[in-house]
Amino acid sequence: MISEERLDAIIKRPKIELHTHLEGMAPPSFIRGLAQEKNVDLSKIFREDGSYDYRDFVHFLSVYEAATSVLTGPEEFARLTRAVLEEAAASNVIYIESFISPDFCGNSDVEAWKEYLHAIQDAAAEAERDLGITLCGIATPIRHFGPDKAKPAALCAAETAGDFIVGLGMGGDENQGQQKDFAYSFDMAREAGLHLTSHAGEWRGPQEVREAVEDLGVERIGHGVRASEDLAVVDMLIERDITLEVCPGSNVFLGVYDALDQHPIEKLRDRGVKVTVSTDDPPFFHTTMRKEYAELVRVFGWDEEIFDQIDKNAVDAAFCNADTKAKIRKALETS
Repeated sequence: MISEERLDAIIKRPKIELHTHLEGMAPPSFIRGLAQEKNVDLSKIFREDGSYDYRDFVHFLSVYEAATSVLTGPEEFARLTRAVLEEAAASNVIYIESFISPDFCGNSDVEAWKEYLHAIQDAAAEAERDLGITLCGIATPIRHFGPDKAKPAALCAAETAGDFIVGLGMGGDENQGQQKDFAYSFDMAREAGLHLTSHAGEWRGPQEVREAVEDLGVERIGHGVRASEDLAVVDMLIERDITLEVCPGSNVFLGVYDALDQHPIEKLRDRGVKVTVSTDDPPFFHTTMRKEYAELVRVFGWDEEIFDQIDKNAVDAAFCNADTKAKIRKALETS
């Protein structure tokens, strides 16, 4: 049993997140306030206690899109960025990668996308100065919008590849279509020098993880936990040095697993898969990085040594440039 003092030290550690959605990190109070400013009635997406209200994963996606409907311009995304980075910094997150959807930022028009990014980057720079947290973006087509809609989103990513937009990912409903349907978009991003990740193995089984790796050539997998059901896929992840962006609280809250003690993160880690820890869409799933760390200690007995390895996995797999990685490593070493 770990002491309260050691638990407190672990909870307060500097942290790295590789799997968050910028829009999905929006505090409910922020979205409610924005809706009131715009005279938009979003009352149906909130519970009486003010939290987001949804029945299941598919309904969650529709509530998510309803919430983002009031984010109609660069200025709102700048305010959103500041709000979510303040929340993350409160959990001692020092580096965060967030999926940003061109579909929600100018309807995947490249020039409009650039305006949104400029506003987001300005807010991120202020947060880095004031709070010590660094943000990088991963442009993200929405899977259930289809492969044709993914192409302009990928073009937005390719046209803005650099120190801030560091990758292309894919979110949305995993049960729609196949990973290979999006190969054109991922090839475009790869040619632009972007890193690649894709949601897989959250709702569909281990074959979905294999297809993301083999058909899209990704370097990381968003979630990927269903890979645990096929040791051949697990071994493929190890052999190809694929890191998993694991979001335990999200998986339990959405019912992928009934409880954290049934979650395969420890089995995957013990087998030799490189796992990291993130919150996904924290206000939707009633979690924070502090809570994630506390629960991993409580359920699996993770200690400082294991979290040191989680940190190493995250820095090594981060899509940011070498200078930013060096800064992160220094911050971890001096903490």
